[in-house]
Amino acid sequence: MISIASIDPNTITTYLQTQREFFTTGRTKDVNFRLAQLEKLRTLVTDNKESIIEALKGDLNKPEFESYAMEIGAIKEIDYAIKHIKKWTKPKKTGVPLEFFNYSAKILPEPLGMVLIISPWNYPFQLVISPLVGSIAAGNCTIIKPSELAPHTAKLLAKLIGEYFPPEYIRVVEGGVETSKQLLEQKFDHIFFTGGTGIGKIVMTAAAKHLTPVTLELGGKSPCIVDREINLEHTSKRIIWGKFINAGQTCIAPDYLLVNKKIKSDLINALQQVLQEFYGNNPEVSPDFARIINKHHFHRLTELLKAGRIIVGGKINPEQLYIAPTLIDNISLTDKIMEEEIFGPILPIIEYTDIQEVIEIINSKPKPLALYLFSESKKLQEQVLTNTSSGTGCINDTIIQVAISSLPFGGVGDSGMGNYHGKAGFDTFSHHKSVLYNGFRLDL
Repeated sequence: MISIASIDPNTITTYLQTQREFFTTGRTKDVNFRLAQLEKLRTLVTDNKESIIEALKGDLNKPEFESYAMEIGAIKEIDYAIKHIKKWTKPKKTGVPLEFFNYSAKILPEPLGMVLIISPWNYPFQLVISPLVGSIAAGNCTIIKPSELAPHTAKLLAKLIGEYFPPEYIRVVEGGVETSKQLLEQKFDHIFFTGGTGIGKIVMTAAAKHLTPVTLELGGKSPCIVDREINLEHTSKRIIWGKFINAGQTCIAPDYLLVNKKIKSDLINALQQVLQEFYGNNPEVSPDFARIINKHHFHRLTELLKAGRIIVGGKINPEQLYIAPTLIDNISLTDKIMEEEIFGPILPIIEYTDIQEVIEIINSKPKPLALYLFSESKKLQEQVLTNTSSGTGCINDTIIQVAISSLPFGGVGDSGMGNYHGKAGFDTFSHHKSVLYNGFRLDL
């Protein structure tokens, strides 16, 4: 395992002071400067794909396809911002009441200044690049704190960012928990955090001391509802892919299934067939299945395997931090596995007879980051979306909503606050200044 040393607090203070001095020069406000930096970020990704894949392999045993699709795929966010940035940065005219006919009004987007991005370990490259796109597009300077639990990727990020960008503009600060605490003691103009709810509370508490706005991308138990009116083959493939990509370590993975009793048996059979199709008879030797990030999370997940009845999977290998993709039946809502976000390759299955039961179960828990529904019934779709609350939703698929740059991505309640991706990311890292104009031709 690569070790990452902590950094001296005085050094962190110097880093921030240097970036503030650079920001005051006004260079980052130039739209052409921002565009050039986005193009440079794109080059960073395209020219270093093999190194990125290797780092992700070292941290999570992440399969090459997953690295391309879910990490290097962040390049789509860069392309989207490059295409739209000139439109985003233009002042927006807005109307005024008739009695103020001699006035005009505009909204001017301007950069916040100093941004801190704290990224997680599960998608340690993509979840740095995606928010960084918004920060660059909005015209800020940025400090990045990558996760020490993915040290190969953290080291690579520090190396690449250092090669492509001057440190007074964008800098990676490596370190563990102490380094994160030291950074949070500093005054930033915005803090963007992706991770668990517990640490999110710590980040928000630290930010409050400086009245610093925060974006918190957290998680939660994202439900997946399966109605009778479905295409069974497509449904089973989309659920298995969304749940077990990155060995289930995805904040918007389906956390548990709520399945109509009349289709439960057929769905379980279809899910088992797809598991074998995707990962073979022994997923442990499959090149397409990742590993658990560390021993702590491995042992936490093995405890969750004790609930219910294992339909398929359940095999573990502590030396390899391997847990087989697992389906579990006979789960009670009071079981520990239903009290916390699983964040691993374990999928509980709960049957229902009436959709109102489902709505009550979902509403009895903290609001999730995602909600999935498989049903061809437009009426049922509307009923579920209207009577539940979640950060995002996806009908008849999983995970894909995160890939659409025109859709803001973020949580609600315990699953987070604020959003990003595309224009939403630009807005998150900008202040939208309202300006009213008057002239001297007429004085009311």
